[in-house]
Amino acid sequence: MKKSGNFSVVGIIAEYNPFHNGHAYHIAKAKELSGADACVVVMSGDFVQRGAPAVYDKYIRTAMALKSGADLVLEMPARFAASSAEDFAACGVALLRHLEVVSHLCFGSECGDMHLLSQVSDILAREPAVYTETLKEGLRQGLTFPEAREPAVMEYLKTSGNEAGSNEPLIESLRQVLGSPNNILGIEYCKALNRQNCNITPLTIQRAGSGYHDTEMTDCFASATGIRKTLQEMQDGQPLQALKNQVPEDVLTALTDCRPLFAEDFSALLNATLLNLVHSGARLSDYADVSEELEARLRSMLLEFGSWEERIQRLKTRQYTYTRVSRALLHLMLGIKKTDMEAGRALDYAPYARVLGFKKDSTGLLTQIKARSDIPLITKTADAENILTPAAYTMLQQDFHCSHLYNAVWNGRYQQPLPNEFSRQIVIL
Repeated sequence: MKKSGNFSVVGIIAEYNPFHNGHAYHIAKAKELSGADACVVVMSGDFVQRGAPAVYDKYIRTAMALKSGADLVLEMPARFAASSAEDFAACGVALLRHLEVVSHLCFGSECGDMHLLSQVSDILAREPAVYTETLKEGLRQGLTFPEAREPAVMEYLKTSGNEAGSNEPLIESLRQVLGSPNNILGIEYCKALNRQNCNITPLTIQRAGSGYHDTEMTDCFASATGIRKTLQEMQDGQPLQALKNQVPEDVLTALTDCRPLFAEDFSALLNATLLNLVHSGARLSDYADVSEELEARLRSMLLEFGSWEERIQRLKTRQYTYTRVSRALLHLMLGIKKTDMEAGRALDYAPYARVLGFKKDSTGLLTQIKARSDIPLITKTADAENILTPAAYTMLQQDFHCSHLYNAVWNGRYQQPLPNEFSRQIVIL
């Protein structure tokens, strides 16, 4: 990396849960396609978008990314890191936009076709009447949002005079685009860029290897889902050689002394939280992703104790998907309310850029960001209260709280303390 002057920068929004070969490939291709000197990653903290704890804490995952090509890792605020694809994408895009140095956003997708993704994102961003009416009708019929969205997009295309309207192969391609998780996230990135009038250019690369939900370790590009499954099946202290073909060598070495956490480790905390909330008279539907109907189901099954997974399986229905229920439970456990989400959106999603780690030779990049960014760059938590507005600091305090809950559960399982958010040093490699 060059030592001085203006850096060209590509952004990535990620979870790295955990980091694997596909992520290293993504970073390398992002730099190649954009011609960027540096890569800035906006990464989830200790809890992730599917409504679960990250398998390794945010500092371990930051080190993995820096060892594999990232130059700077920033933390996505917790309330949006564990939210819907729409809010997750909007927050990541807003954070990159506020830095005022990022020229491109690169993301993986199943289709690898920027034109197809842009066509769909344009419809979702504009929300034309035919689309909106068809979507609402589907939801009234009891369809989940993803189930209702696909026919709504198709109906708009057929009635709008759009080039796809009479092109059956193109319509089928668009239907397939809407059926894959990384395509959906890519569409949400494009929609966020559109709605935020952002001059960052989107780029996509086709995902290599295993699919998003694949659990088998069949090739060198295994999915994060498959790697998490392998980690969960291992006994404590068991060698990680089963992962040697799925993660970069430096990452495998770093993981040798690391210990993972899984959703099941949070079962007791979740059960206690639900009991305390109900006992205190709290209205559960005040919390993000908890509807009045879901609150009623939660209350009726309150004393049916079990694991995190067992509680989700009891609560989920056709309307309330596994991920929706998992997010709702996570928000209850973390104390994230609907008002927190509204306040975060009112702050334009990202009122600060908290640094988790950077490369030593990226100090010039940090200098450039400090000079141009229109939000504060947080490198020392002790300074945060003095440089943030009260509302922004409240948001950051929620990030601290979420990480301290994660640390408490980790300590309970492994009987070893982790540094708190005020004593933990950022990762510098």
